[in-house]
Amino acid sequence: MLYPVYVHPGDEAHSHGAQVPDFPGCFSAADDLQELPRKVQEAVEVWFDGEDLDLPAPSGLDSLALKSDYTGGCWMLIDIDTSRLDLRSNKKPMRINISMPADLVHDIDLAARASGATRSGFLAKAARQAMSV
Repeated sequence: MLYPVYVHPGDEAHSHGAQVPDFPGCFSAADDLQELPRKVQEAVEVWFDGEDLDLPAPSGLDSLALKSDYTGGCWMLIDIDTSRLDLRSNKKPMRINISMPADLVHDIDLAARASGATRSGFLAKAARQAMSV
């Protein structure tokens, strides 16, 4: 998703600074403008880490450009990979349709019941363990 990022240009002695207005207090810096999108992605990921937050919609550049906080720099639109964010919405259950042999489903149900879990909870735990997450 494209988010506006305000860039404070650097020079030989200073890095380029970046603010992400849609994520208050989220900022980053890079010596090379080519590095800035990656650094901003990392900063946004850290901003969400461990927080129970919803993803804000990107602000329009036209409204941001009028704010006096943003002078002397320039705007960039940076594509933030929201699938990498620890979002409340990423934790919501999602219904999926899978096929397995009937005897395996039966065994899963027995194991889930024995551990006090639902089939979905049991399969989610097994998947996390298999991926070492």
